[in-house]
Amino acid sequence: METKPLIVERTYNASIEKVWNAITNKDQMKEWYFDLKEFKAEKGFKFSFTGGDEHVQYVHNCEVLEVDPPNKLSHTWTYEKNAGYSVVTWELTKVGENKTRVILTHDGLSSFSNGDPNFEVASFTKGWNSILGESLKNYVEAL
Repeated sequence: METKPLIVERTYNASIEKVWNAITNKDQMKEWYFDLKEFKAEKGFKFSFTGGDEHVQYVHNCEVLEVDPPNKLSHTWTYEKNAGYSVVTWELTKVGENKTRVILTHDGLSSFSNGDPNFEVASFTKGWNSILGESLKNYVEAL
C-alpha cells in the first residue's frame, strides 16, 4: 500500500541563498543536519551518511536527482540494509526580502515497511519536523 508523501513546510527569517547554502554545503550541513564526507549539488552525485538514534545507526545511500539553484534539490533516500526506495525533495521559495519558505517532500516511505518502528511514517514525521522545525531554523536564523 503506497502512502501519501510526507510534506513538511517551514518559513525562515533568512535569505533563499543562505538556506540554499545550508542544504547544499557539506560544511554547513554538518552543523545542523548530518556529517557527510562529501556532497555536491550535482545531478548524479552519490553520497552516504550514518544516522539514527542511541540504539541503532543506519547507513543512508543517496543520489542527487535534480538541482535547480537556489530553488530545488531532489535526491534518493535509501538504506544499506533495507530494500526500500524513497525520494526527498527540497523546494525553496523567496517569500519576502529576508524570508524563505521550504517545502520538504519525502515520497516512497511505505517501501520501507519492515516492522521496524524507525521506518514508520510517524518516525520520519518526527525526524523531519525536528530537522526543519528546530535544527535548520536555528542554524539559518542565527547566521
